[in-house]
Amino acid sequence: MPPTDPGLSLSSADPRQLPPECRALSEDGRRPPAPASGPLLDNLAGWGAADTPAGPFALVPVRPDRDLDRITGWMNDPAVAAFWELAGPPETTAAHLRGQLDGDGRSVPCLGVLAGVPMSYWEIYRADLDPLARHYAARPQDTGVHLLIGGAGDRGRGLGSALLRATADLVLDHRPRCTRVIAEPDLRNTASVAAFLSAGFRYAAEIELPGKRAALMVRDRARRHLL
Repeated sequence: MPPTDPGLSLSSADPRQLPPECRALSEDGRRPPAPASGPLLDNLAGWGAADTPAGPFALVPVRPDRDLDRITGWMNDPAVAAFWELAGPPETTAAHLRGQLDGDGRSVPCLGVLAGVPMSYWEIYRADLDPLARHYAARPQDTGVHLLIGGAGDRGRGLGSALLRATADLVLDHRPRCTRVIAEPDLRNTASVAAFLSAGFRYAAEIELPGKRAALMVRDRARRHLL
């Protein structure tokens, strides 16, 4: 389902940290949306790439003029639509993205670019500033993640766990005031819950959210090297 609160650009990242394809994306989209460069998420647009077993992985803030069709196609995949509930025409996806891009930067929609290939959609958000905080004992600077893997061929082979771990590490590396990364997958989405567990998240609680019963998953900074 959609998050509780509703160009490809890496222009502020060091291009030497990125694969050639990501450098090309950076050069093509020189003006990221202002929130992606803002203080609420510590300049997410400049985080650079993380190493994974499948290659370098980067979070690239969405630019709707280039990315809308790709993300709309993913949202209309039945496996994705069952939980995101955003199937429909491009206008449906555009409205969802606009709710974040026109905001204050507390949530940044991104493409996940693996070895130069855009293959997943992510939302990195301030969980402590989100309505989610009404449903659990939030701490200042808690950072949440939503994600979907775009292609069916990339699902069911452990890739999601590797990318979740890499993304949590990016958050903890670049947000020094953040002590934990939060997620709230639908309890019915057992594959997603399992991926979080394999990525070093712990199951903290079962919580009732508008429209879903969720598993509160937490990756703690203090335990990141133990799990």
